Amino acid sequence: MDIMFFINYRLVAELQKRVQATPLQQKLHIMVGDVLKTELPFFDVCVANIPYEISSPLVFKLLLHRPFFRCAVLMFQREFAQRLVAKPGDKLYCRLSINTQLLARVDMLMKVGKNNFRPPPKVESSVVRIEPRNPPPPINYTEWDGLTRIAFIRKNKTLSSVFRQTAVLATLERNYKLHCSLKNQELTDTFSIKDKIESILSTVEADQKRARSMDINDFITILHAFNKEGIHFS
Repeated sequence: MDIMFFINYRLVAELQKRVQATPLQQKLHIMVGDVLKTELPFFDVCVANIPYEISSPLVFKLLLHRPFFRCAVLMFQREFAQRLVAKPGDKLYCRLSINTQLLARVDMLMKVGKNNFRPPPKVESSVVRIEPRNPPPPINYTEWDGLTRIAFIRKNKTLSSVFRQTAVLATLERNYKLHCSLKNQELTDTFSIKDKIESILSTVEADQKRARSMDINDFITILHAFNKEGIHFS
């Protein structure tokens, strides 16, 4: 069974017209609606040319979908595709890169020039293959996402500098106090979340590291160190 998602009723009508009275008619199931708001059925392979504005949310909807699918072959705007496959140190390396590569193997398959479309868009495109890691890494993804969200606020700054920002300190202090209350642990009058964070980063030799050049293992080490000391990101 082939399942297709469309949000445009005109395209649905056109597709139904094309497959009518053909062997494909019995094999095709068309779902009409917003794919981001719809619970996905089981599928093995996803092949799609998607609206580029939903690229990021769709990628993570697919990667967090269970049961696991085998692979997805998707067309994206060229720069978005380059961010997906970027490595530590690359100019386009960002939170999208590391979050995606934590959950999947990502490969660039081919470039698609804008002249292949009618009318030609203003951007170039690329086709990417995404294969989920099964089993996934044994970490809490919500925690991971919270950590990388902070680290990549200023990816060129040291982590020591990034974690000294007022909003970051306030959030982590609130989370830490909640953790302590659940554990019936009292904080001393001299407690400083800033000092605690600096101590953790220093212990794992990450205080002078910068997100732009850190790989998955670097972030896993830092996340475990924070969690071990009762500091959480969700």
